[in-house]
Amino acid sequence: MSHVLLIEDDPAVREGMQLGLGQQAHVVRTASTGEEGLAVFRSQPPDIVVLDLMLPGMDGFEVCRRIRGSGEVPIIMLTARSDDLDVVSGLEAGADDYVVKPVQPRVLDARIRAVLRRGASPQPSAQTHGDLVIDRASLVVTKAGNRVALAPTELRLLLTLSAAPGQVFSRQQLLEAVWEHDYLGDSRLVDACVQRLRSKIEDSPASPAYVQTVWGFGYRFGPV
Repeated sequence: MSHVLLIEDDPAVREGMQLGLGQQAHVVRTASTGEEGLAVFRSQPPDIVVLDLMLPGMDGFEVCRRIRGSGEVPIIMLTARSDDLDVVSGLEAGADDYVVKPVQPRVLDARIRAVLRRGASPQPSAQTHGDLVIDRASLVVTKAGNRVALAPTELRLLLTLSAAPGQVFSRQQLLEAVWEHDYLGDSRLVDACVQRLRSKIEDSPASPAYVQTVWGFGYRFGPV
């Protein structure tokens, strides 16, 4: 059972999702504005946030940035459009995944469970790469002795890439491994997450030593 914070201003959509997710064994708290959502988030921290981008007053992008700035709780954003800058902006603000409205509760339930599974570690050992240490048992990442705060999707991406240093992963392979999308997915999820991860673990995100781009193919970890 997971605790979900649903921030959605449309009463019919909000009530329908709350009912549908409740039937999927989630405990759902709701808010109709960004300000209310942040207040609920602070008073009753959830396991995951489902966030509409188009909110009155404080919009979903700002809510996403504030939630991400305060911790690593995963965020799934809701958008009415899939082919414009809204998706990219939401991912850059720190969202882990997105779904396009209208969405069936069982589909949203599957996305929620997939995001929450991303904290799982496939190998119980620590790896050292230069000044970056990845402890797969405790799921703690440190750089030069300082702990690096990673969102669940960022951590899962790092674990996937670093499990096979030098191996090139296509964006589709990463979508399947990290986001568990078993269809031809959206490469923007991967690219935005790579940018966020680089900003946290690289000395120079523009010239990455850890998460490297292999042009025309995808990404690889190292060599460092």
